[in-house]
Amino acid sequence: MKAVLEGGTAFSYITITLDPGEQVIAESGAMQSMDAGLDMDAKPNGGFFSALGKRTFGGESFFVNHFRNNKTVSQNLVLAQDVPGQIVEIALGPDQEICLQRGSFLACTPGVSLSTAWAGFASWIGGEGLVKLRARGQGILWFGAYGGILTRQVSGELLVDSGHLVAYDPGLSLGIRAPGGAFASIFGGEGLVTRLQGQGTVYLQTRSIRGLAAWLNPKFR
Repeated sequence: MKAVLEGGTAFSYITITLDPGEQVIAESGAMQSMDAGLDMDAKPNGGFFSALGKRTFGGESFFVNHFRNNKTVSQNLVLAQDVPGQIVEIALGPDQEICLQRGSFLACTPGVSLSTAWAGFASWIGGEGLVKLRARGQGILWFGAYGGILTRQVSGELLVDSGHLVAYDPGLSLGIRAPGGAFASIFGGEGLVTRLQGQGTVYLQTRSIRGLAAWLNPKFR
């Protein structure tokens, strides 16, 4: 299998070349084009009840698409996310895990599994939702976000504005706090922010859908 990220950070897409017998699993609606020789099957995302949980709480589709090359020559598949932004590829080692925020999952190889987990009230108050997705296993994972994606190494504490957290290592815990004093938090426009504590890697998006909506809404009145 060969995967190439193209389109820059603003309009990323993935061109995946599947050799005979190889397959990839993608979020529903992610396929932009594919060679006619590929077979595509829609299956529940990890079984009926697991798929229902991911759809209801994790912001993911009930069904995911399995693309398999049953031909004797290589076939190409192009995947992209719904929003303009960057896609990141990471390789998960044996039993390695990463936590994903709602709607960020795009695709993975068959060795990676997705499940939902309780994120806590701090995540919900911080605008990140009550439930997170956990990707674990061995294989390749692709996820994306609106805007560019920044990678930060946390050793201690990091404050992240609401709606900018994309993914993070499970060794990091989430909490909430005011970024400054009461006056600065209320009148500075930041409100409560997400506090990550511990050691690990965090992925942040440079833009926020919520911020885009707040900027657009007054223009339609």
